[in-house]
Amino acid sequence: MADEKKPGLFEKGGKLYWLHSTIDAFDTFLRVPGTVTAKGAHVRDGIDLKRVMIMVVIALVPAALFGMYNVGLQTSLTYGLDWNFWHMFWYGLLRMLPLFVVSYLVGLAIEFGSSQIRGEEVNEGYLVTGFLIPLIVPVDVPLWMLALAVAFSVIFVKEVFGGTGMNIWNPALVARAFLFFSYPSSMSGSSVWVSKTWVPALKDVDAVSAATPLAIAHDGGFDAASGAVGQYSFLDMFYGFIPGSTGETSVIAILLGAILLVWTGVASWKIMVSSVAGGLLVGWLGQLAGATAVPCYYQLVMGGFLFGSVFMATDPVTAAQTETGKWIYGFLVGALAVVVRLWNPGYMEGMMLAILFMNTMAPLIDHCVVTAHVNRRAKKVKTA
Repeated sequence: MADEKKPGLFEKGGKLYWLHSTIDAFDTFLRVPGTVTAKGAHVRDGIDLKRVMIMVVIALVPAALFGMYNVGLQTSLTYGLDWNFWHMFWYGLLRMLPLFVVSYLVGLAIEFGSSQIRGEEVNEGYLVTGFLIPLIVPVDVPLWMLALAVAFSVIFVKEVFGGTGMNIWNPALVARAFLFFSYPSSMSGSSVWVSKTWVPALKDVDAVSAATPLAIAHDGGFDAASGAVGQYSFLDMFYGFIPGSTGETSVIAILLGAILLVWTGVASWKIMVSSVAGGLLVGWLGQLAGATAVPCYYQLVMGGFLFGSVFMATDPVTAAQTETGKWIYGFLVGALAVVVRLWNPGYMEGMMLAILFMNTMAPLIDHCVVTAHVNRRAKKVKTA
C-alpha cells in the first residue's frame, strides 16, 4: 500500500502551518494565484482586490512625490536656505521615509498577526491605508505618535469589525483623528508644517511660523484686492507651493490621481463631483451671508478638501453604494466640510470630520434610497 502524501510544510498538518496566512499573503502578492475560473458561464475580469489597491497607490504617487519636494521647499523658504531642486526633493524624501516605514511596519504587523490568529488570508487593503496615513499628517509628527495612531486605527477600525471590507470608517482618517484629538499641539498651529529636523544649522531653532492658507483665511487674512490669502496667491495654492500635510497641497497632482481613478473605474466620479458641488454651494452661501470674504472656489484649493474628495470620500467600503446615494453622500461631505470651516471657530479644517460623519451615515442614505425606489415601484404596480 502506497504511503499517503505528506502535507506540505505550510499546509494543514504541516509543521509550520501556523505561518500559512503569512506565506500565502506573500505568495499571492508576488504571483497571480491559479484559482481563476477557466470555463463555464461566469463573468471573467482581470481585476481583483490586489490590482484595485495597487491602482489607488499609483494614483497617490504624484501627490506623494510633489509633497516630498514641497517639504524641502517650505523648509528652504522658511529658513532662507540656498537649496536646489534635488536638495529639496531628497530632503523631503528622507523626512517622509520614516513615516512610511512606521506606517507599514506597525499596520502590517497587526494585519498579519490578526490573520494568523483567525486563520484567514491576509488582504491587501492596508496597502492603500499605509500609504495614505503619512500623506495626511504633518511631516514633523513624532514617530511614536504615528505608531500609536496606526495601531489604534487598524485594531479598532478594521480588525474589530472583521478586517478589510468590513470597516465602517476610513482607517486612514481615523488615524488622523486619533492624532488630532489626542495630541492637538502636534497636529495644529503654525509650527508643525515645516521640518527643521536633520538641518544642523537649525538645531537651536525652537519654533517656526508657517501657517497654512486655510489657517490664515480662518483668521481673516484674505486680501480681496490681490486675491491672496496672506502671502499665498490662488496659483500658489493651486500648484501646491504652500505649507500643509504632504499629500494635500498640490491640486494638479491630486487631479492626476483623480483622472486615473475615474478612468480605471476604481473610484466614483459622482462622489468627487458632488463633493465639489456641495463645497462650492456652501462657500457661496457663506459669502452671501457675510461669514467669509474668501471666494467659494478658494475652498477647493485650501486644506485637504480636494484630497479628501478624491482619495478619502470615494473609499468604496465606507461610502454610499447606491448610485443616487453617491450623489447625496458626496454633496453632504463637501457641504459639511465648508460649514465647519466657516462656522466653527475652534476647528478650521472640516474635511476629516465631514467624511467620518458621512461614513457613519452612508448605510442610512443607501437604506433611504432603496426604500424610496421600492415604494415607487410598488405604486406603479398598484396603478397598473
